[in-house]
Amino acid sequence: MVGTRADSVNGMSHGAGDPFAEAGQLQGVPSAFAGTRDGIDLLLRDRGLRKISPDATARSLLWGAAATAALEGSHVEPDDLAAGAGDPIARAALRLSTELLSLVPTWRTAPLQAIARIHALAAAGSVEDAALGQPSNPAGAERLGAFARQVGRPTSAPALVVAALAHAEIATCGAFSSHAGVVARAVERLILVERAVDPASVLVPEAGHAEDPEAYRSALSAYVLGDETGVAQWLRYASMAFNRAVEASPLVSLR
Repeated sequence: MVGTRADSVNGMSHGAGDPFAEAGQLQGVPSAFAGTRDGIDLLLRDRGLRKISPDATARSLLWGAAATAALEGSHVEPDDLAAGAGDPIARAALRLSTELLSLVPTWRTAPLQAIARIHALAAAGSVEDAALGQPSNPAGAERLGAFARQVGRPTSAPALVVAALAHAEIATCGAFSSHAGVVARAVERLILVERAVDPASVLVPEAGHAEDPEAYRSALSAYVLGDETGVAQWLRYASMAFNRAVEASPLVSLR
């Protein structure tokens, strides 16, 4: 990833090189993500993946649903959300969380199809049925398609970098006029599972972002600029958010 929107991950339609790997080498990024991955692996190694219960995964997904809803302005406690409380935004986030992991096989073979399904789950009831899973403008659709093609290609970038860039790209590319952030955060979690960073999905990346909404939005704004400085700022921020995702895991209380 270099320079301008045209040759960065923001402009993957050119299809050349490995923009994920290039982004992963920007200033301060390799060391930040190396430390983050160590923290994730330590948590999972301490618990032992074979000992992780389905309940821990369910709690992580529930807490993530509440956190992603909070970033959209909806505030409900996770247990209340599970009991049926919350506004349509929160209930949609919960609905999405219950189906998200079933989309891992779809993501591997057809990322655009998975993204469309995520949007349909997140936006059902708040947009017209014909708009569910559909990009809202041609430019956004083109950019989303370029991203989907690139994410399906081999890359030497760490999976955490891929997940973070997928999040930023989907959130800012303009493909969806509503629920773009919800979709982006769900894809981030999906990639962490699919690329074996967090196969049991017990981290809570949504909570990592919700803990500091101002920093989250500022980092996304920097990414939109499309230059090396902005992309690096987003990635360094994302590494800190992933660190918070570790501390938000249900496994922490079981240490």
